[in-house]
Amino acid sequence: MTTDSRGPRPGDGDRGPRVHWYLPTAGDGRDIVGWAHSRTATDDPRAVGRPPDPGYLADVARAAERLGFESVLTPTGTWCEDAWITTAALTAQTSTLTFIVALRPDSIAPTLAAQMAATFHRQSGGRLALNIVTGSDEQEQRRFGDRLEHDRRYERTEEFLRVLRGAWGAEPFDFRGEHYDVTGATVGRRLDGPPPTVYLGGASPAAADVSARHADVHLAWGEPPKAVAAQLDGVRERAAALDRPAPEFGIRLHVITRDTAAEAWAQADRMLAALDPEAIAVARRRFAASTSVGQRRMTALTDGGADRLEVAPNLWAGFALVRRHAGTALVGSHQQVAERIAEYRALGVEHFILSGQPHLEEAYTVGEELLPLLRKL
Repeated sequence: MTTDSRGPRPGDGDRGPRVHWYLPTAGDGRDIVGWAHSRTATDDPRAVGRPPDPGYLADVARAAERLGFESVLTPTGTWCEDAWITTAALTAQTSTLTFIVALRPDSIAPTLAAQMAATFHRQSGGRLALNIVTGSDEQEQRRFGDRLEHDRRYERTEEFLRVLRGAWGAEPFDFRGEHYDVTGATVGRRLDGPPPTVYLGGASPAAADVSARHADVHLAWGEPPKAVAAQLDGVRERAAALDRPAPEFGIRLHVITRDTAAEAWAQADRMLAALDPEAIAVARRRFAASTSVGQRRMTALTDGGADRLEVAPNLWAGFALVRRHAGTALVGSHQQVAERIAEYRALGVEHFILSGQPHLEEAYTVGEELLPLLRKL
């Protein structure tokens, strides 16, 4: 991460893990927002409780900043507001919060992406990080004109990151690869300070290869600790083979944390009861078509039913019934959730991108009750 004029953050020094929040640009509410709310997945989309209008997203961003979260992750896709435009607007509503902007190599040239990132980074005072999204849903890829298969997409991402970082360099950058051929790529005016941190996620060997070469932070979804450990080891082994330092590691999790475990599980049960069978059916059809290894692993955590959703101590897969990508939540008392986070941290995870619905109220719960415990880890 950049070190600049920002104030103390949860991860500074010995103050515990680095904790981030999530910006709900697909809408928010007290129930799980999933595929059934998307017009790209069903002809009869459910209404979200809170639309992602600028005022509400600004409320979430300001709350995250006030409560001490380091940054907010902003997703990308047809089903949500554009990450660049939304976060650029929110920089004026905040002063220290960093925005982790999702960036898709399938839909933008790397030199232009480098220029956009440089401008955002400069004009926000260094408050930009990038989350490279290589792709997952085939219909979404084709909507953007991308017909590359899974591993070829990661080959393109590898070239994309080489050009992106090259354009940020001191000298114009030349590159000729299979997907890009550029001469003199540059952002014109050099970056002030360190470049934006690059996150990259993925559970496949192809993703691990690219992370080992180019990521600052490899991002995993919230699988049980044993599976996360294996994924992190895979990235470490590849980095070692390249004689490179391994990237830092992050994990994306929802969280339901309350004063008591009983209260937290009651909330999980309420959210589960609010799901209708058609919403689950819509999601399962979409999950079945995904070529994402990570999505398949999230989907495999459940059989589509309401039983056996606690897949590891305090790790609940209820979100995976209807929501794509991150599908698990840590559920428990504040102390229990802190202990589970400590277990992931012991594996080498330093970045925790958390969320909860609704994101405004849950930001306060996590910020006021859980973050003080995490700072003691």
